Amino acid sequence: MDVILLERVAKLGQMGEIVKVKDGYARNFLLPQGKALRANEANKARFEDQKAQLEAQNLESKKDAEKMAEKLDGQQFVVIRSASDGGALYGSVTTRDIAESATADGFTLDRKQVVLRGPIKELGLHEVSVVLHPEVEATIAINVARSAEEAELQASGKSIQELAAEEEAAAEFEIQGLFDDIGGAANDDEGSEG
Repeated sequence: MDVILLERVAKLGQMGEIVKVKDGYARNFLLPQGKALRANEANKARFEDQKAQLEAQNLESKKDAEKMAEKLDGQQFVVIRSASDGGALYGSVTTRDIAESATADGFTLDRKQVVLRGPIKELGLHEVSVVLHPEVEATIAINVARSAEEAELQASGKSIQELAAEEEAAAEFEIQGLFDDIGGAANDDEGSEG
C-alpha cells in the first residue's frame, strides 16, 4: 500500500514522502496513529493544503522535544529490584519501569518513548535511549540496584561484584583474626601447663 507520511518515521522516510509499505503496517500502525494517509488523489490534495500547517506543528513539537531533551539528557534514574548475590535480576527492567521511574522524578515520559537495545537483567548502570520526537533523542542512565544505599554506591562508581568481593575479603580477614586469637589462646594454655 502506498501512503503519504505526515511526519518523519524512522527507517521509512520524511514528512510528505509517498512510500510503499506492507498493508498490515499501514492499517495497524501508520494510519491509526495519524502518521500517514493513504496515497490517493484526494489525500494528496488534502496533504498539499495542510502541508504548511503540518510543518509548523512538527517544528513546534521538535522545539518542545529539544527543550525536554536538554533537561533529560544524562539524567540518572534508580530502579529497585531484587536480585541474586551475583547481580542477576529475578526478571528484568522494562520500558514501563523506566518510564515510571522518570515520571516519579518529575519528567513526563511514556513507555513507548523508551528504547531498550536489549533486556536489562543485571544490577548496575545501563544507558537507555529516549525518543522524544522522530528527530530528537536523549540518553539516560538507569541505575538498577537492590536498595537505595546500593544505588548510591553504584552511582559513585563501584559495581556490585566489587562490593561483594570487598565484603568477602573483610569477612575472611575477620575469620582469620578469630583463628589467630584461638591459636594464641591455645599456646598460652600450653605455656602455663609446662
